[in-house]
Amino acid sequence: MESRSPHGPLPYERTGFGTGSAGPYGSGPDQGQPRTADDFQRATAPGRPGGYRLSRFGPDRPEYGRTAEQIRRAPDDDYRLLLPGVGRFTVSQDGREARLTPGTGALLAFGEPFRYVQEAAGWAYVLTIPAREIDDPLSRRPPLATAFDLTRGLGRVLRSMLGELHEQRGTLTAPEFDAVADRVVELLCMLTPGEDRSDTPNPNPLTEVETVVRRHIRAHATDPALTGTSVARALGWSLRQIQVALQRAGTTPRELIREERLRMVRDRLRCGHCEHLTITELAYATGFSSASAMSTAFRRRFGISPREMRHESR
Repeated sequence: MESRSPHGPLPYERTGFGTGSAGPYGSGPDQGQPRTADDFQRATAPGRPGGYRLSRFGPDRPEYGRTAEQIRRAPDDDYRLLLPGVGRFTVSQDGREARLTPGTGALLAFGEPFRYVQEAAGWAYVLTIPAREIDDPLSRRPPLATAFDLTRGLGRVLRSMLGELHEQRGTLTAPEFDAVADRVVELLCMLTPGEDRSDTPNPNPLTEVETVVRRHIRAHATDPALTGTSVARALGWSLRQIQVALQRAGTTPRELIREERLRMVRDRLRCGHCEHLTITELAYATGFSSASAMSTAFRRRFGISPREMRHESR
């Protein structure tokens, strides 16, 4: 079965693992199950460099691992988000082991040894995530092979979005698919296990500060005068208090402001309604002091220039 977009066959289509064919977005529901970790790596590799891939596998009962030798032979720095739909799975990595059932999920790093066991016949979604999409926003190592809850709150929203994204992937363009995947990853970073959450009893005060600061920066990122000092003044906290809260999350006010602005630039470059804006106008509209400053930061963050991304989106 061939995946198609409204404009014809999807770009970079290639034969997938099993009976289906796969484009850059993912595999069909009849996708076979990888027999080895090398098979799994190939079957979930992005169809476009630095892109996402969403696959669904089943119904066999594989058991395999990725060793240090396999990692040296086939380097892969991307993450895989595993969400069971049916069945039971066990994943082990970084000294942790997670038993996964429908309604849970876990993150694996393909650049490190891991073990994967499917204990009962079933299937799972696998979202391949470029390393920078997790490492840069978190600025710290995410917990691996740690089960997190997808039955309520943001977790349930993430699970629903991923299912809809897989179902609709054949009708989406590459920029549209990436835009939805970006939102999924943003939710994933917010759900990262091991953090104090603001909606839990007696939340850590620094976690509350971090949450409010992130919300304020997101709402005012286009203001060229936005700085850590202005955020502190607006929220009634000291700059030091904000710095400590963000340092605990592995970032700084300046880095957080830049990251939010760069994501806004990326979203507008992909948006057809913003094509009338020049790169310079786009830089000023998102709070940057100049087009050159924005372009330099953008290339460092996403690996391509703003003009190249706009051309790709077209």
